[in-house]
Amino acid sequence: MSVVKALKVRFQDITGHKEIIGSLRKLADSGKLPHAFLFTGISGIGKHRTARAFSQYIHCKNRKNGDSCGECPSCLQHQKHNNPDLHFVYPIVKKDGALISKDMIEEWRDMLDNYSYMPSEKWNELLKAGNSQTAIYVNESEEIISRASLSSFQEDYKIFIIWLPEKMRLEAANKLLKIIEEPYEDTIFILVSNNESKILPTILSRTQRFNFKPLSDRELQDLLIENGVDKDVARDAARISEGSLQKADEIACHPEELIEFSDLFKETMRAAYALKAKTLKEISENVAAFGREKIIRFLTYCARMIRENYIYNYSLPPLIMMTADEITFSGRFAPFIHDGNVEQLSQEIARAARDIERNGNSKIVIFDLLLLFSRLVRKPKTMVLPGMEEYLN
Repeated sequence: MSVVKALKVRFQDITGHKEIIGSLRKLADSGKLPHAFLFTGISGIGKHRTARAFSQYIHCKNRKNGDSCGECPSCLQHQKHNNPDLHFVYPIVKKDGALISKDMIEEWRDMLDNYSYMPSEKWNELLKAGNSQTAIYVNESEEIISRASLSSFQEDYKIFIIWLPEKMRLEAANKLLKIIEEPYEDTIFILVSNNESKILPTILSRTQRFNFKPLSDRELQDLLIENGVDKDVARDAARISEGSLQKADEIACHPEELIEFSDLFKETMRAAYALKAKTLKEISENVAAFGREKIIRFLTYCARMIRENYIYNYSLPPLIMMTADEITFSGRFAPFIHDGNVEQLSQEIARAARDIERNGNSKIVIFDLLLLFSRLVRKPKTMVLPGMEEYLN
């Protein structure tokens, strides 16, 4: 569960992105709204929440102080996810006859109420996707065209918020392109993307783009503290989350896990360097007992530490996203992560995560990965710092 509660979504409830919100407000106030928007940026920074706040502002009957009132019938319907002129589109898995977004509406409402910074991993979990890949299918585009052709129920505009348009199958994207090229006057599309490079270029060219930047450490820390997170936990979570509230929130939900993973990473690398196969076997069995979701979180942690230790070698403090404890360890470990192994280490961790996601045998997958660590960390290109071998052994 998220520690950041976000049931209300108005402009004033959005962390950061003030310039973008100001531009959106001016467009709505002018009455000259483009028919297609693209909100793009990394996952977990509030793009989808901004799209919802913008939609509520457009529909609000009693705007106040540059924001929606939150009290008129339209605003109340937005808050309950049942405004008849706001349509959500999102990737699903084909199962139990589901073909379009509304077939998964209960899971979607759960997502909006409890995980409004939109972690895609959580969406897969709510869908019980397993090994299946989520997608937006051609049936969805046909549904969009059908809804767009109808008159609006009560508002001046029908709004379609399309989450992760990069998940559109090609035939679905081509159908959507036709209606974006020749839209109805009362129809607005807001595409919310984590990876715009995978969207059909002809769709991109017909949107007004807003690039959302990662949130600052201060913005993240303050928001976590406002939601009851311990100050020290909030500081560490903000520092290592790369500007994503989604990541910061996850860390804040499991503060003890950060310490656990840090200790486990240190133990793993020391055993790997010392070629202690028995110890690595024990570690792999312990990690395998975590269960799939926690294993993937640990592998994500390992990937981050590999990346951060590589950056540490360049002595650029502003780019280093580690806790004080992690920095202390990296002071001696970082020379072992270099141009000759950083790419392969990252690739092997990613491969292991994919295997775990596909229900691979976790004991075998993790033990194989740790043995690869042994080979890759033992031959650093840079000079070993004095005392490093004793420190790892």
